[in-house]
Amino acid sequence: MAQISTTEKPQMQQIDLNTLNLQQLSQLKAQLDQELSLFQESLNTIKIARTKYSASKEALEKFKGDWNEKQILVPLTGSMYVPGTIKDANNVIIEIGTGYYVENDLDSAKAFFKRRVEYVQEQLEKIEMMRIEKSKIRDTIREVIEKKLAQFSKELQKKRDGE
Repeated sequence: MAQISTTEKPQMQQIDLNTLNLQQLSQLKAQLDQELSLFQESLNTIKIARTKYSASKEALEKFKGDWNEKQILVPLTGSMYVPGTIKDANNVIIEIGTGYYVENDLDSAKAFFKRRVEYVQEQLEKIEMMRIEKSKIRDTIREVIEKKLAQFSKELQKKRDGE
């Protein structure tokens, strides 16, 4: 029996795919294709976030608390930098999300980015597992559609041979 879910969950209803007609199966497959596309977009967005948090974490790991009065280039945009001087190397300003910034000591900032990287990685793994489950379901639906089409083709051929 072809079923939608391989594992029964309280919020999910199991459906015997063999009881659905081709139109229903096609609609279900199209819906899953759309969901898989959204999952892929989410995965790409989360991977970008993970990369940015990792880069910030790595930059802070290289940062030294004794760099007071050191000359640096300060990024104004992604491609424009201006010269600057570090006044307090033990405190940094970090973006915590949606354009909000806070001043933190160096160790707290490192811990913040470490937590962010771990959190984003967990979310990435959860979405990846859902994507894999949806892919399995879509593949099962595709197999049922192919089986029904083959069966329909055989029945049509029998009718032609009987005439």
